[in-house]
Amino acid sequence: MGAAALAFLVLFPTGRYLARAGWEEAWILLRRRAITRIVKDTSVAPARRAKLGVVLAARAYAADSLGLDAGTSFTTYSALRRDTLVLVLSAAYRDRLEFHRWWFPIVGRVPYKGWFNFDAAKRAEEEFRENGFDTELRPASAFSTLGWFNDPLLSTTLRADSLHLANTVIHELLHNEYYASGQAEFNESFANFVGARGSAEFFRKRGSAAAAAEAEARWRDEKVLAAFWRRLYLDIDSVFKAHPGDSARHTRLVLRDSVYRVAKNQLVFRLGPALRTVSPRYMERLRLDNATLLAGRIYQTDLALFDSVFVREGSDTRRALERIIGIAKAERQAPFNALRRWVQSGR
Repeated sequence: MGAAALAFLVLFPTGRYLARAGWEEAWILLRRRAITRIVKDTSVAPARRAKLGVVLAARAYAADSLGLDAGTSFTTYSALRRDTLVLVLSAAYRDRLEFHRWWFPIVGRVPYKGWFNFDAAKRAEEEFRENGFDTELRPASAFSTLGWFNDPLLSTTLRADSLHLANTVIHELLHNEYYASGQAEFNESFANFVGARGSAEFFRKRGSAAAAAEAEARWRDEKVLAAFWRRLYLDIDSVFKAHPGDSARHTRLVLRDSVYRVAKNQLVFRLGPALRTVSPRYMERLRLDNATLLAGRIYQTDLALFDSVFVREGSDTRRALERIIGIAKAERQAPFNALRRWVQSGR
């Protein structure tokens, strides 16, 4: 390691953060076990072996049928020392729809930061709140190193059901195939689409019609929530734009809180009961503010737009994802706009 790189890791907060993340990744990698061996191990519980079999099959489907760069990701399994892999922090300005963004090498500026040190995550959240930000701190059970390492399946992810497992594997492998620097909302929403559509096709081709139908129902609910976030974003944005300037800050905050109260009632009493795969209790517990709004849109921005490409490409997930990647590469700074123009052009 060069002296400059070592100084960066030791002297700068981002460097120290990356060093900690590297340590955690190394620990995870050292504990890897080949999934093929676990599946054959009769001492392992049958339910766990069956889930791991789904992981291998979904990985193979992603590589062979969807053409994703699977590399060696999800061929191994690592058991963690704790129930939560990482806490992810998002912070948003209270009086404008804008995230605080962190910069990291390769991925660029992103609107979230994962913390392996949970106490440090809580301290960072409290510091942001004291400085007038809305915050969201949530657990994450999986992540992608974008193909830089052999990402193992983690014990935190294995707790999910088979549908979520297949979706997660395909979602994360899409990141290996394509990741636009500084475009977190596009990257995650795109991967959300590919994971949902890909997992539905995966189960359908395995002859699991009920699982495929459930995957499609979950995707429909995701699109409903995406539409909710979009409408709420436009409503809050209108309030902020109608009352610009420092002197109107208090007015902006009062009006935005009123919009959020109305939206919360809609979420709990109208939208929630109409969703088939999302618990009503989730809607009741969900706090609405700028952080949760913007965090929701990271994974659920313009999902219907991706589906429009899917329909144009004959409801073929592989053709759709290849089309989307080609369009996004041609306009890396505004991939959503490029997709929208392509859909509207009818070409």
